[in-house]
Amino acid sequence: MTQEIGFDDACSLMDAALQGAARHELVADMSKAKDFSKALLRLREAMRAHVVRAGARVLALDPFVKRYDHRTRQDGFHVLNDWDGTADHVNDEIIPIDVLDYLVERRGPEPADPRALAILLDYYFFHILSLLALRVWDEGDADANLDRLQRLLDALQGPGGSGQRFVANAETLILIATSHFEVVERGYEKLLKRVKTLNRDHQTKVALGHAASMGSHLRFGFEATYGRDTMSMRDDNVADYPWLCFALVTVMREHSRLRDGGVEGAARDAIVEGLLNGLSADARAFVGQPPGSLSSCDADRAEFRDRFAGSRAELAGEFERYRPSADTYSPLSFFFNFSHNVLKGTIVDALLRGSPWDLTFNDLLTALPRDQSGETKAALARTLMNYAREHPDRIRGRLMPVIVYDPRVGRRAFAITMQKLAPSP
Repeated sequence: MTQEIGFDDACSLMDAALQGAARHELVADMSKAKDFSKALLRLREAMRAHVVRAGARVLALDPFVKRYDHRTRQDGFHVLNDWDGTADHVNDEIIPIDVLDYLVERRGPEPADPRALAILLDYYFFHILSLLALRVWDEGDADANLDRLQRLLDALQGPGGSGQRFVANAETLILIATSHFEVVERGYEKLLKRVKTLNRDHQTKVALGHAASMGSHLRFGFEATYGRDTMSMRDDNVADYPWLCFALVTVMREHSRLRDGGVEGAARDAIVEGLLNGLSADARAFVGQPPGSLSSCDADRAEFRDRFAGSRAELAGEFERYRPSADTYSPLSFFFNFSHNVLKGTIVDALLRGSPWDLTFNDLLTALPRDQSGETKAALARTLMNYAREHPDRIRGRLMPVIVYDPRVGRRAFAITMQKLAPSP
């Protein structure tokens, strides 16, 4: 009987795939194909089998990928496969293959593009790391396992790869892995309990990513899906609100720790911005009368409310620094349906151009640092919005883009949030 590959061995296989010249050798070999289409179909075969061949070297990932994918589906998450909203089922092919097939349609007859092949290969490996991120609790120490995933992510985005960056940290792998539409939302409560077992540093990074991304996600829902009906949004997002509550109370604890320690600068700026981004989704749910969608997390919500009340005046002044304007990038102006679609759109654009973006998904969730990178963030956000306009979804009977960057709406969201956070007269 074949012995099952454990988490440690799976990471070792990924390390072998990501370190050294393996990826360069694989891309160079595939680039010898007659045209781009044939090179892509060879990569497609490797992705389907989860077996990577570079010269005489064979890296078989299928022994753990298929088992972990099955186990993760049992937990309630389809990490590798997307949902087809038109056909109402989970796609048969994994997401990187969906993107590959689109690239065949758009660029198939061209000569093989080594840079695009490298980006697509890295996108595949990114999804395998995302799958592993939901298995860090299976065996051994979850914090140590997440640290090991961080090293693998660093290797993926390091000099041995395509130059395309995906996410800023391993904690965001968890976010992207679980940001797909799920018909039955049974996995989120169990996963949240697991996340709460991580150490403070890991929890804070998970919380920062979720606060900002859920702010954008729920603001999109408020504007598009629910027609600015807050009650409908709350009723339809019973899985999201406990996660947003966890994110806000965790970031609020970190704010208290930094404030009490007299810490200023970049670390505190990121925490303050994260609080604002998270609260922009539905501030009154956390400082006013709690909705039913928060009934399972009364203690966390009460702690957040008390901590926030003690810092309300100070935070109001700090929040003003993040008021959106027409000429500076703001994540409050950026809203979307699902986080993984933002990353997917970024990769599609990079593949069509044959050139990577030097931005991660996390970069789009912050205005920091306030430098020239803001112009690049705004350019990417507008690019993604243009793609979304070309391929709109039907929402409430209307065709709408599912990724939007609009400073006007961002300024309105900021004003509404500040109004809701103001103390009652």
